[in-house]
Amino acid sequence: MRAALWLVILFVLAAAVAWLAGNNHGMVTLFLYPNRIDISLNLAFLALFAVVMLVVLVVRALEAFWALPQRALRWRLQQKERASHAALLDAISHFMAGRYLRARKAADQTLLKEASLEAAGVTLDHAASLRTLAHIMAAEASHALQDQAQRQQHLEQAMAQVQASQGAERQTLLEGVQLRAARWRLDERDAPASLELLNELPPAARRRMVAMRLQLKASRLAGKPAQALETAVLLAKHRAFSPAASESLVTRLILELIRHTHDVEVLQRVWLRLTPTQRLLPDVVTEAVGRCLQLGGTPVMARTWLQDLWTPLQSPQSNWSTEQLERVVQAFDACLPGVDEADAFVWLSRVESAQQAQPRAPHLQYLAGMLCLRHRLWGKAQSLLTQAVKSQKAPSLQRKAWLALAELAEQRQDDEAAKAAWKQAALVSPS
Repeated sequence: MRAALWLVILFVLAAAVAWLAGNNHGMVTLFLYPNRIDISLNLAFLALFAVVMLVVLVVRALEAFWALPQRALRWRLQQKERASHAALLDAISHFMAGRYLRARKAADQTLLKEASLEAAGVTLDHAASLRTLAHIMAAEASHALQDQAQRQQHLEQAMAQVQASQGAERQTLLEGVQLRAARWRLDERDAPASLELLNELPPAARRRMVAMRLQLKASRLAGKPAQALETAVLLAKHRAFSPAASESLVTRLILELIRHTHDVEVLQRVWLRLTPTQRLLPDVVTEAVGRCLQLGGTPVMARTWLQDLWTPLQSPQSNWSTEQLERVVQAFDACLPGVDEADAFVWLSRVESAQQAQPRAPHLQYLAGMLCLRHRLWGKAQSLLTQAVKSQKAPSLQRKAWLALAELAEQRQDDEAAKAAWKQAALVSPS
């Protein structure tokens, strides 16, 4: 549309000029004694226009001639600037290709070319960024070459360049240098130094994905499972891992946190911070129950934590593995109430009802038999444990059942049965 309008305007101007020139009968007279020159007004306008254009061309030609030295100097400086940028690109490409010596040399060339520009009196707007990136690339190559002295030297120079810079780029460069330094410390398995560098970052930078990943690795390496768990939960919320990987990672960190707990009250606080979903994980519950009993906690507390697993323990459609089922049964066995405890008959009724609902379930037979043994129901315990040892596949539970049968035989003063039970317990394979 715009081109069509310009074309129309040009046609209108051409028509107007043709009309004016065709109907213009004016004359211009020049008196050059003793001669007189008469020319048309149109020719006078054309001559004047030609003279003006000639003067303009001559002036521009002179300006271009006098500007040749400055243009040559500017061209040389541009070539140097392009060479410094090309050297930085070479450093990045060599580093990506694993040519670390060449990458470091290219980064040094970048610094030399930028220094020559500064010596020539040219200061680039992005000079601080260029020098910082060149030092970081040289430090990265030195880190890959295990040259810690060179890496530290380039890191200090990069920090000096960052401190000398101004504006918004200063904060960006500072955060980038600190993140790279934290990763280098982590590669050297210096977790405290890495965490210290990460803690120096602003709160917004610490919430970035790359910073949280580094913090997770450093926290695990430093033996700080609580901090690692908190970071892993944040990463899981930001979908940094797949759902299966997030669940596996969080579970491992919870188990590690429980193992590093050395006080019952602290363990209880850890348990209260868990989500309802995490309290249904069999590995987490069994580890917490075992640690609670190991630290001198009460079986009542342990049974409270185990109550949520009672329903899935009775379900034939439970997706637990054989090892998880074995650990859950062992956890229940370790904290089943004795006959003198307040909730003894509640649990006895609960276990018996579950066993009668599934009379062929070996783990329920085992739990019912062990609970009857604690309640001194010798005959019922004998019957249930005898059934359990025949169908029980878990070696640890089978061995405990044989040991309980040996104890019952000794109480009956049946030495032959006791010896047979002891022998069977010894013959059970630990694998």
